[in-house]
Amino acid sequence: MDRNNILSRLNESDKIWDVVVIGGGATGLGCAVDAASRGYEVALFEREDFAKCTSSRSTKLVHGGVRYLQKLEVDLVREALHERGLMKQNAPHLVKDQAFVISNYSYWDNFLYFCGLAFYDILSFGFGYGRSRFISAKKVLEYLPTSAVKGLKGGVVYHDGQFDDSRMAVNLAQTAVEQGAMVANYTAVEKVLHDKDGKAAGVVVRDLINNKEYTVKAKAVINAAGIFVDEVMQMDEPNMPKMVVPSQGVHIVLDMKFLQSDYAIMVPKTSDGRVLFAVPWHDKVVVGTTDIQRPKAESEPKPLDEEIDFILSTASLYMNPAPTRKDIVSVFAGQRPLAAPKKEGKSSKEVSRSHKIIVSDHDLVTITGGKWTSYRRMAEDTIDKVIALGKISKRKCVTRKLKVHGWRPNPDLTDHMYVYGSDEPLIRDMIKQNPTLGEKLSEKYGYTVAEVLWAIRHEMAHTVEDVLARRVRMLFVDAREAQKVAPRVAQIMAQELGKDQAWIDAQVAAFKSVSDNYIVVKD
Repeated sequence: MDRNNILSRLNESDKIWDVVVIGGGATGLGCAVDAASRGYEVALFEREDFAKCTSSRSTKLVHGGVRYLQKLEVDLVREALHERGLMKQNAPHLVKDQAFVISNYSYWDNFLYFCGLAFYDILSFGFGYGRSRFISAKKVLEYLPTSAVKGLKGGVVYHDGQFDDSRMAVNLAQTAVEQGAMVANYTAVEKVLHDKDGKAAGVVVRDLINNKEYTVKAKAVINAAGIFVDEVMQMDEPNMPKMVVPSQGVHIVLDMKFLQSDYAIMVPKTSDGRVLFAVPWHDKVVVGTTDIQRPKAESEPKPLDEEIDFILSTASLYMNPAPTRKDIVSVFAGQRPLAAPKKEGKSSKEVSRSHKIIVSDHDLVTITGGKWTSYRRMAEDTIDKVIALGKISKRKCVTRKLKVHGWRPNPDLTDHMYVYGSDEPLIRDMIKQNPTLGEKLSEKYGYTVAEVLWAIRHEMAHTVEDVLARRVRMLFVDAREAQKVAPRVAQIMAQELGKDQAWIDAQVAAFKSVSDNYIVVKD
């Protein structure tokens, strides 16, 4: 993806795009892929980096939502399970089967969860990852050696999907471009334009890297700005009331010694009614999440002490030894855009997580809510809504069987480069032609110089944070080590991009400012 070449398409002043999408997270990228693959002319603008906010900070699960089954939201679960199957089918290099164990400390829970998960399997008919089954206490300890033993009565194994969220976002951006879309990060929409009838008819957007302004005309404008949808809605209609409330979720990352298993842990009910997961991911364990309403949307939210303490205290009931603050190698917070509650004081875990499409009086189409697993269906519904409004001609959705960029079946999950899918051989060829590119960024991890250059040349990475947070995942895997390698990454990038020492220094300082939030116990 050559950003300058892509942006050059905006120089056609008389061009009227079919669809403009605001937001480059899971939902916006899904909309761009859907619309472009139907043959529409599409432009997508992301103010920061792709998946910078919510979409890079998930629990790394592709799931139907066991907790929604507890609330008898059967249709929501069935839809998500169907989409879970399509996601694995269309991106097998990023989505894999993950077996979970629910450890039970009463016989009634054994019966209850086995029955519930058997129903979960039935709902996933045709798209199942594996059948649920009851296991003895002995088997629980075999599968999860770190489990607390006292009172253990057995467990249930079930299957869901696991993936790399920001890698999926990058691949969706590439897919959209391959389908003919104009997609760019670091492009801020500053104004929504209206035609003579007062309908949304384009945007004014600023390229934040080159400080150039464009007026982009369009038949339809889609607001997929995630936690910032209210900002865009108020560009369209200044007095528009807030439609979403940000709910913060925190995850901690631990070494594998706290799990010692390929199985994940699912705690179906914690002390305050939440669900907690401990999931193997890139040779670490991601444990979370929390669910706390926050007063305002933030692109770089900070974990609260109470959230970290809640995760540690709950994890200690299921892990032996119990993890402590000094064991956390990274902590990350993300905010979900939930439909605003109609009554004050309603907790965020009671607020609807199903997606909603809102059409303003000016025909701005806003899509909000949902989750990663449902991104494709959300996009399909959104483009169908634009068609129903008469903005564009009717064309059939084709994304159910559309392969995501990098599609490659049966990847070698023991090699960290499996996430590149069909691009992996191309990166290895770079190293063959210039062996110095095979040098590791860190002695602790396998990430190479070649991957930094690949991120710049083909994945639209512009900053050290883009590379270390969302192209390779070192910031999420080991925040301290990411800080150590940041100066070297900045130097590699500067050489490639023709930047000076002042740029290097600024990048390192900016990355330290962000990455400090990922470290719990400071040195």
